[in-house]
Amino acid sequence: YEGAIVALRVDEVVMPGGNTARREVVEHRGAVAVVALDEQDRVALIEQYRHPLGRRLWELPAGLLDSAGEEPVEAAARELAEEVDLAAGRWEVLLDLALSPGFTDEALRVYLARGLRPLPSAPRVDEEADLRWSWVPLDTAVAMSLAGEIVNATAVAGVLAAARVVDGSVPTRPVTAPWPDRPTAFDRRMAARGEQG
Repeated sequence: YEGAIVALRVDEVVMPGGNTARREVVEHRGAVAVVALDEQDRVALIEQYRHPLGRRLWELPAGLLDSAGEEPVEAAARELAEEVDLAAGRWEVLLDLALSPGFTDEALRVYLARGLRPLPSAPRVDEEADLRWSWVPLDTAVAMSLAGEIVNATAVAGVLAAARVVDGSVPTRPVTAPWPDRPTAFDRRMAARGEQG
């Protein structure tokens, strides 16, 4: 199967001991998410309807890498502007996530964005037209995550990691930090078919 944002392939994998097994692999473009943190340690959270779960979820501003050559931090800046009308003066790598490595190569880089400033409202269409966002104190977002009110894995991981950075427990990484698990199979597939991202 080949879709707009994922493809499915079946690999024959040699297992320890020499047997082979079929493994279904969902190829994904890769994505970015942003923990946008203001000077009062509030995080910008969006509420967005997610069809597979049939309800609205609290999430971070996030989106797909649009093309094979797109710099992830540029994609993060685009998503921050498109979803919550913000720009950031300071960008850092917060986390790299392999979302479900048992069946997909989907990986996501989470950025910490600070030095925020408002932008003019961006036009929103489709699922983003119904998007709502709020400033939520970081401590409240941590409590919401632990209470099961925030269940989006990227949002939970980003919120918890940001709390550790804010309390001085751990450092961030520069935007130039290597991302060895950035997905490439889907983009190679599209390039072989002569399609752009």
